[in-house]
Amino acid sequence: MTNSAVKEQLINEIERLPQNDLREVLDFVRYVRSKRDQPEPSLGEGKLDPRKDPVLKLMGTADVEPFADAIDEELYGRVGLYHRLRA
Repeated sequence: MTNSAVKEQLINEIERLPQNDLREVLDFVRYVRSKRDQPEPSLGEGKLDPRKDPVLKLMGTADVEPFADAIDEELYGRVGLYHRLRA
């Protein structure tokens, strides 16, 4: 479908909408345009800094003992290897 055909179909559909739905369509169009105008977030080198982001600072905390096994127990109701060896 060509761009002009899409535009024509959009106009036809918009004209058939009830008046109260027009604001929602306008908001959606503005949202789509704003997404296009914003640069894509980059996960490149130096973009994520744990010193500036407290969530990044905590990532991986639960991967070390005793937290990892405590999470298994909490989530799955079973005691992990760390706690079995200490018992």
